Amino acid sequence: MTDEALSQAQPPRAPIWRVALVFLLALAALQGGWSALRGSAAERAVIDQATVGTAVILVNRLTPEVAAQAKGSRIQAAGGGINVLNGCEGTEVLFLLWAALLAAPLSWRWRLQGALLGALWVFALNQLRLLALFYSYRDDRPLFNLLHGLVAPGVLVAATLLFVAWVYRRHDASQRLAVPAGAGGFDAA
Repeated sequence: MTDEALSQAQPPRAPIWRVALVFLLALAALQGGWSALRGSAAERAVIDQATVGTAVILVNRLTPEVAAQAKGSRIQAAGGGINVLNGCEGTEVLFLLWAALLAAPLSWRWRLQGALLGALWVFALNQLRLLALFYSYRDDRPLFNLLHGLVAPGVLVAATLLFVAWVYRRHDASQRLAVPAGAGGFDAA
């Protein structure tokens, strides 16, 4: 493979300051856009329907005797429920993921795939977090406080960073496979 073909196969590596700047600007734009939607039908669709509605379905599948109900942003049930506020629906972690993918030296195809798979990843992780919070609130308030304030947010962010790293490694591996061994003066191994 020629040097020109090799440079087209791999996006050029940007200086770290540019990566950080793109990340911060993308994160600020996503957060700002979401903040502008406070109280809107879009916010209610994400929180009330997608997040709370799905969590209630999961609670009722796992423990039908609880008979949980979605009431706006609340998961209500006899014995206690939780309120899912703006920020508890996982968008902040999703925005971290999207900003990281946008800033990373990836092809646009990999960014898009990572953004779509990552949205599903964050949604699934956040649903697990909400289930843990719902059940711990009902059964063990100190555990709820620990999960809500420290453990669950940290696990969600760490698992999302691992997902970004996985996408980045898969992208790099696919680029190495596209470059024959010895092309450009290095081995692809």
